[in-house]
Amino acid sequence: MTVVKLKVVRKADFGAFLGAGTGNTDDDILLHKLQQTAKVEIGDTVEVFLYLDPRKRLTASMRVPKMKIGQIARLKVINVSEDGAFLDAGAERGIFMPFAEMVGRPKVGDVVWAKLYTDKSGRLATSMKVADEIRRASKPAENIQRGDKIIGTIYNITDAGAFVFSEERYIVFIAQKEIPRVLRAGEVVEARVTYVREDGRLDASLRFAKEIALQNDAENILNFMRKNGGEMSFSDATAPEKIQAVFHISKAAFKRAIGHLFSEHLIEKNSDGWKIC
Repeated sequence: MTVVKLKVVRKADFGAFLGAGTGNTDDDILLHKLQQTAKVEIGDTVEVFLYLDPRKRLTASMRVPKMKIGQIARLKVINVSEDGAFLDAGAERGIFMPFAEMVGRPKVGDVVWAKLYTDKSGRLATSMKVADEIRRASKPAENIQRGDKIIGTIYNITDAGAFVFSEERYIVFIAQKEIPRVLRAGEVVEARVTYVREDGRLDASLRFAKEIALQNDAENILNFMRKNGGEMSFSDATAPEKIQAVFHISKAAFKRAIGHLFSEHLIEKNSDGWKIC
């Protein structure tokens, strides 16, 4: 798949034929009338997108990609095969993306940040490895403070965390410890700013602020107790691993939630642990 400029050498009822430059009319490339976006005449030079039709014949279309080589855009995944995926770049056919150029494993319907490039054979291809391009397209954050909410799209995921390109073109980093669930490249997230760096980049978290987390933790503990006859045997002596396994929070967060419920007179101590008042 590639974009070239070719001359119209002859016409037929069903379309036009473009010269392949070989001097052999058998090599002429069909530009079907359904693949024409404007009327063409013999002698015209047209920019076309070349691809193989279902019968493996080289075919042309005037519907070329809407982006240039090296440009980035959010593109929709329209097909996934055993060899890679195909992204919709506005051309007649999806543009191939090999597995080596993926971030994670995108699924059909995902919309991901990707760039258009030419592979070693000169064919058009797409890649989700766009960190350098996004860095060049980004700008330093302005008028942003800790606690502000920011919305953006995940463009890279590493062992250290996830990188987000915000709607304002800010680069946002979310460390693994601030990610409470599995993320996917291309996912749109709303994060809470935790730090503004000197270079204008941002650190953020997908976890709730402590005040909100406290309320959620307390409610989860109450719900647990309601389902267990209004009591529970968890206490300060309970192992952190057991608390994590049941409530999915640290022992410190558990103790804060218990203290909150006790101060609000919602629970009281009993011989085994706690009970609802």
